[in-house]
Amino acid sequence: MSRSTPTLRRGLAALGLVVGFVVTLRADDPPKTPDQQAADIEKQIADLQKKLDELKAKKSAAATGAKKPLTLAEVDSWRSIRFAALSPDGKWFAHRVGPNEGEGELILRNIADGKERKFSGGSGFGVTLFSLDSKWFGFTYTPPTKGGPTGGTRPKAKIVLVNLASGEKTEIEGGGAFRFNGEAATYIAYRKVAEPPAAPTTPGGPAGPAPAPVAPSAGSDLVLRELSAGTDFVLGNVAEYDFDKKGEWLVTVIDAAGQIGNGVHLRDMKTGAVHAIETGKAGYRGLSWNEESTAFTVTKGTDDPAYEGKSIAVIGFTDLGPKAAKTVFDPKDDKDFPKDMAISGTASWTDALDGFSFNIAERKKKTETAPAPKEVKPETKTDAKADPKDESKKGKKGGGGFASGGDGKPDLVVWHWKDERLQPMQEKQASTDRTVSYSAVYWTKEKKFVRLADDKMKQVTLAAKQKFAIGRDTKPYEYMSYLNGKLYTDVYMIDPKTGAKKKVVDKLVSLFFGGASISSAPTGTHFLFYKDGHYHVCDMAAGKCVNVTEKVGVSFVDTEDDHNFDKPPTQSYGWSRDGKFVLLSDGWDIWKVNIDGSGGESLTKNGKADGIRYRGMMQFDPEFKPGVDLTRPAYTMMYGEWTKKDGLARIDPSKGGANVLLWGDCSYGFATKARKADVFALTRQTAVECPDYYTTDGTFKELKRATDTNPQQKDFKWTAGAKLIEYKGVGGKRLQGVLFLPADYEPGKKYPTIVYIYEKLSQGLHRYQPPSLGAVGSIYTSNGYAVLMPDITYRLNDPGVSAVECILPALDAAVATGVVDNDKVALHGHSWGGYQTAFLVTQTNRFKCAIAGAALTDLVSMYSSVYWNVGMANQPIFESSQGRFTGGYWEQQEAYIRNSPVYHAQKVKTPLLLLHNDKDGAVDFTQGVEYYNTLRRLQKPVVMLQYRGENHGLAKPENRKDYAIRMREFFDHHLMGKPAPDWWAEGVPHLKMDDHLKNRPKP
Repeated sequence: MSRSTPTLRRGLAALGLVVGFVVTLRADDPPKTPDQQAADIEKQIADLQKKLDELKAKKSAAATGAKKPLTLAEVDSWRSIRFAALSPDGKWFAHRVGPNEGEGELILRNIADGKERKFSGGSGFGVTLFSLDSKWFGFTYTPPTKGGPTGGTRPKAKIVLVNLASGEKTEIEGGGAFRFNGEAATYIAYRKVAEPPAAPTTPGGPAGPAPAPVAPSAGSDLVLRELSAGTDFVLGNVAEYDFDKKGEWLVTVIDAAGQIGNGVHLRDMKTGAVHAIETGKAGYRGLSWNEESTAFTVTKGTDDPAYEGKSIAVIGFTDLGPKAAKTVFDPKDDKDFPKDMAISGTASWTDALDGFSFNIAERKKKTETAPAPKEVKPETKTDAKADPKDESKKGKKGGGGFASGGDGKPDLVVWHWKDERLQPMQEKQASTDRTVSYSAVYWTKEKKFVRLADDKMKQVTLAAKQKFAIGRDTKPYEYMSYLNGKLYTDVYMIDPKTGAKKKVVDKLVSLFFGGASISSAPTGTHFLFYKDGHYHVCDMAAGKCVNVTEKVGVSFVDTEDDHNFDKPPTQSYGWSRDGKFVLLSDGWDIWKVNIDGSGGESLTKNGKADGIRYRGMMQFDPEFKPGVDLTRPAYTMMYGEWTKKDGLARIDPSKGGANVLLWGDCSYGFATKARKADVFALTRQTAVECPDYYTTDGTFKELKRATDTNPQQKDFKWTAGAKLIEYKGVGGKRLQGVLFLPADYEPGKKYPTIVYIYEKLSQGLHRYQPPSLGAVGSIYTSNGYAVLMPDITYRLNDPGVSAVECILPALDAAVATGVVDNDKVALHGHSWGGYQTAFLVTQTNRFKCAIAGAALTDLVSMYSSVYWNVGMANQPIFESSQGRFTGGYWEQQEAYIRNSPVYHAQKVKTPLLLLHNDKDGAVDFTQGVEYYNTLRRLQKPVVMLQYRGENHGLAKPENRKDYAIRMREFFDHHLMGKPAPDWWAEGVPHLKMDDHLKNRPKP
């Protein structure tokens, strides 16, 4: 008592000067001892001192111009680029930029002189377009909704048009999404934002007979604005519309009330003449152009007295004009078309305009209409006896009964061992299962319908030119794939003219995420596949396959992939445009491989020798074309595996090797090119530089900065940069990690450090990290922390032990830099990173504290639990994906237990904060509860945060902010020596949670 008395007196004196700092005892609270009262007062004084210090720091910073540390308050105001584009002539650059919450900006920049025009950008992304003649720029604007996302009335959008020559701005109030009329760019077409319907009025007097119901209409007004004159023309009841590429024709699909006037109209954009090229009392949909936009198709739906839904026909138009040629396929007139099926979705012309391709789906027969219920007359007398049909009284006799549902059916799910998919997965995929569709084709000249896909082979794709189709059959292997994750695919060649099928490849293996990859040539005559450590090409005309990599002299097996997969492939980059070569990566260089199996050559030459990974092949065509034209220059991204440098190279057909255009200690984004000029735009970022856009010419020698996304960053403390560390992990393998330095870093000074883990993270050396809720990044480095992100690789059957063998050497290497205070290191990870965090604290006491979010903790029970977000078992994930086990726990029992945190909980000494939500559909909530209860039983320092109703992550902003604050309090206490937050030191009783949350600090 004597120790506490002086502190108590000082506390009482302080409380006399500060309004609002009082100790309140509720009537039902037990009286507090003097020591408890003293502790309460000391905590309040500490909180007050903290606020005073913060106020003094802000005042000092304002007076001296010193930089401020980042807080969570900056998260909502930090901006990002949402859209960027070059004008087709390369003279203008436009981008949308906005904060996480609030008003954005639309900035239009003249590339030549750097002058900018800024417009209010509103909320969201919207439409942003340059006309193809580079004379106009337009965008949609929607002001942020007042009162938050759910409050207030959402205001109307508007279209803003800018004449790029004169700078004149025009605003079209109430305009929504719009488009220019192709290359002509003389008009825009747009719809008005829909107004809410007016309340119906009821006329006085006796009601007359009810009017006949009118079929609802999907059409609405479409406005055509002539750009030079600014005049509008309104087209009514337009359900769908589109221009051809040249902008000479506008196709409108009309859908009016009662189907009066429905059809397809073709408007000549030069003369304004409108041609009704199809009319009928039907519903028209699915407008689809061919690639050259010289022909198009629509579907025509009519009522069928025998079936639910519409009976669908396909109509194709060619020779566009007043008397456009029309071709019709109506399944009702075709004896080969399955009678219990109908065309679904859109249809398309074949490349040669000699057929239609489309999907078909089952349809239900109409059932007999139930008789109308008889009129029930009110009873004039009461009956004391219970009506045996009265549902409200069921289940009440005999005591202990349950009230049944209204239909009297039990709520039952039957899980059967022969089910191909788990019942939860069937439930998740029920809507997809109900709408399964099958590919088919109709040949117009032969007037022949051919069904390509069926229940035995659901996946069939027409190859380019439609001379062949490729079928994938996974049905025989799907049952086991949902158990162990290995999915096999048999591949068939199909003749689209006859439907004849021939198996050409069997048992291509892939992970359970999808069927084996098959890449069809732009010519439509060959396809590429991978099997048994080699790439192969199938010649569909000859019906035979060739091993194309056997004679290349380099391996295309990804030896760095540490999953349980035998000889996984390296990346394929598709085909040459002429179909004579396939483009493959050996993990470093890009190879041009002959499809006849005679060999190949490296296009980049130095990748493996210099530790450079060349990634992808790009050509900047105005419009997409399949394959890479090897007679023209192609571009590829570069990445230095050990330097982390990034760059861009050009591969010239007449020269060997890659011509380096960009190469530096940064990270570049994918470049875009002006449609009609040699002008490029791309992003550049580092750990300290926001990913801003730069423009350049085709030499890439000079990058001109085009955006300034977050100019306010200069007012805040930011990481001093990042160091790349090296160490050896599992099996002595060379690994790297990134050590982000704290702001105001001083060489020779040691800093508290947070180690954030997942798998490989060193590739993020040059990744900019904006302030973010829940992330260990810029907010922590701004406030004096270092952050280490190491690489982890794995040995099969030892995921947890492998993590230990990688992370501890990484920490040693980081400590050796002199930056990390070895006595003040924390560990943090979420999901798979949460698992590794939960496991590491059972194997080492190196960490002062740790946070494990949504962690797997008992691999035995987790193996056979359900991944509820998709409804599948976790077994395939363990055996063929992230788990990296070679079998179930009955085969590898010791390995599962050896790598499960819960079985080693008795060794935990590290203060541990768990996050696990009750609706987690990826890692079951019981995983967190099991670990928490085990640690609690062992009297270990552990707290679990559970956000009710949340899934694998936090979606609600208030929950994300709350968690971010608690993370910071937890780390600050253990690493910075700040007072322990009450929820960590004492917990929060259920009855006091409301008060606790009300008094929590705000961002």
